[in-house]
Amino acid sequence: MDNNINKKSKLTKRFFLVLLILILMFGSFNAGIYLTGKEAVINELAKKEVVYLGKVLGKYSQPDNNLLTQDIDFNLYWKVWDSIKRDYVGKDKINEKELFYGSLKGMVSSLGDPYTIFMDPKITEEFGNDLAGTFEGIGAEIGIRNDILTIIAPLADMPAQKAGLLAGDKIYAIDGESTAGIIVDEAVNKIRGPKDTGVTLSISQDGIEKVKDVTIIRDQIITKSVKKELREDNIYVITISNFNDDTIGLFNEAVQDLLKHNPQGIIIDLRNNPGGYLDTAVDIASEWIEEGTVVSEQFSSEIKNDISATGGARLKDYKTAVLINQGSASASEIVSGALKDYNLATLVGMRTFGKGTVQTLEEYNDGSSVKLTVAKWLTPNGNNINEEGISPDIEVDMTQEDYQNFKDPQLDKAVEILKEQNAKDAY
Repeated sequence: MDNNINKKSKLTKRFFLVLLILILMFGSFNAGIYLTGKEAVINELAKKEVVYLGKVLGKYSQPDNNLLTQDIDFNLYWKVWDSIKRDYVGKDKINEKELFYGSLKGMVSSLGDPYTIFMDPKITEEFGNDLAGTFEGIGAEIGIRNDILTIIAPLADMPAQKAGLLAGDKIYAIDGESTAGIIVDEAVNKIRGPKDTGVTLSISQDGIEKVKDVTIIRDQIITKSVKKELREDNIYVITISNFNDDTIGLFNEAVQDLLKHNPQGIIIDLRNNPGGYLDTAVDIASEWIEEGTVVSEQFSSEIKNDISATGGARLKDYKTAVLINQGSASASEIVSGALKDYNLATLVGMRTFGKGTVQTLEEYNDGSSVKLTVAKWLTPNGNNINEEGISPDIEVDMTQEDYQNFKDPQLDKAVEILKEQNAKDAY
């Protein structure tokens, strides 16, 4: 009799814990929203503080039929859990919520995609602050490149740029701790911190044999994503540092001002722009592209979604140059790639970063979330942005020496090109 009860208990335990994992894997998918859409702005993504209290729920569950493609014994999960709780040397200090979130991070990171991450409530809240353009840190976008933590883009006039960090710099340690095997959200957590505190990054700009420690004093990062300038030579420069909440409004202001002055040419500076909202990129590209596809989302070999220009095209008749570099990523690659494919602008600088994937943000009741890659971006001509990036029409590098001496050969070349184009039209 007792033996039968034990068997039934084990069977029930297996059923319920399978359902738990299935809920984690498949639940709330339909509630996910495109990170790249404006509706992804979330003012209350998470609780203000992560409170690790309570008990483990849902340990015993039963799976829905036909959801698993392979036989998986989820009892192994709980066997490992119980072993840790029973035998780990520091078991009296184990926090079950942290242990649980850590297992979810491990499951998501096993996909091997640096842009697909699990975020606990605290990280989710910080992510929401990023979209709003306010946080405390060093002011740099980071990512994983060839399994190495890398500076994608230092933001203009922020602590990272002032300390001399450049797009493409490799980060081998944070405050003396190796970044080998680190995931992006963990690195962001370590680098960020209160204003006026310091963080030391072990940086290499020329290879691992030349690593140097750079201490950066954190500050409040509040950025306006668009800056405008009418040069004395009547060339209008619009610098877009991100595709964030304020970008469309500020860009429209710049366009209205530009139209009043009727410049000889336009320079769009997308250097060190790590990206942002998809529909903002489409709206901006549509100021040149009157009709047709701006970018395609490739979900699978059979499913592709072409996203068309939204109309307007107020700038289609202006000679345009676009500045790009290794720090231009994501939405900035959509804009530069589309203008290049339609021959509406001359791209000057260096090949872009190559971050051409679409993420959805799936939220959960406890304030945690998963940012999940669901598609790849293709330019209008069908070129894969991811990893390949966008190549410039005219390659011009900008060295650290140029930066330190306040020289900008990429901008100078763009100005030269626009002036040459105007000179040809004069004949």
